[in-house]
Amino acid sequence: MDYIDILQEILRYIDAQIKEKLSVKKLALRAGFSPYHFCRIFQWNIGYSIMEYVRLRRLVFAASELKSGKYIIDIAVEYGYETHTGFLKAFKRYFGSTPEKYRLHASFDVPKLPILKKSKQYVNGGIVMEPKMIRKSAVKLAGFAVKIIASNKESTKVFTELWKEYAHNGSKEKLHGEPFIKNHVEYGACFPENPENGEFEYVVGIEVKDEICVIPKNYYVCAIPEALYAVFTPPPFDDEKLSSSISGTYNYIFSEWFPNSGYEFMENGVDFVLCDEHCQTDTGKFTEIYIPVVKRQTE
Repeated sequence: MDYIDILQEILRYIDAQIKEKLSVKKLALRAGFSPYHFCRIFQWNIGYSIMEYVRLRRLVFAASELKSGKYIIDIAVEYGYETHTGFLKAFKRYFGSTPEKYRLHASFDVPKLPILKKSKQYVNGGIVMEPKMIRKSAVKLAGFAVKIIASNKESTKVFTELWKEYAHNGSKEKLHGEPFIKNHVEYGACFPENPENGEFEYVVGIEVKDEICVIPKNYYVCAIPEALYAVFTPPPFDDEKLSSSISGTYNYIFSEWFPNSGYEFMENGVDFVLCDEHCQTDTGKFTEIYIPVVKRQTE
């Protein structure tokens, strides 16, 4: 019995019944398992609880319908929300903006179904959900930088060591305590310098305040330009799986998502990993990967 094939069929069924009432019991029965066993294998292979997956899937389907011109409350009801307020809260929590603002700049393609056998090649412990599309204003950072050659096998080790040094030599506490810091969200950003040989500058930094302020010269200062981003959330991880979770998601993005997405990496764009309070927990940590994109030009 191949659990992956069974779960893939369940994912197809969820998409087909996305506007209908779904329950653990109903889905477990279709899979041929007891509810308890079904919940365990689903969580282990998908990286989300069954009803959390259904909830997130409904939200991305709902987002794809914003272009239709329907009233938002009608879309909310179609996808199982009893109140306008409940839908708005859930939508803003996941997409980072209200439906009204999201429809101004988002992609409205119907979300593609995750292909489990392909996803498992790249990401251990779960799948990567369809990305949310967010337009983000320019951000000025202050922090620490190191030059990396992407083709170098040591590149992952280099930026991992930068994060470790930053976290354990007092740099993190000092930076977070500076008066020019706007908030405490951390960025791991890749600034391309020479795309031909894969050279880029990797920066660990924090956003600084908009007003003019003096930043000591021991900090590296840079700016991430405004862009439309495809934002991916790797499966939740613990400290030991941080690097593999992020690198596996990047492998999925460039090997599987980009070829079928209709998007290209934005020229001179800066991709980054965003670490907020969700990275500070002991277990079930998760982060977000921002990839700057533009619509692919067709011949």
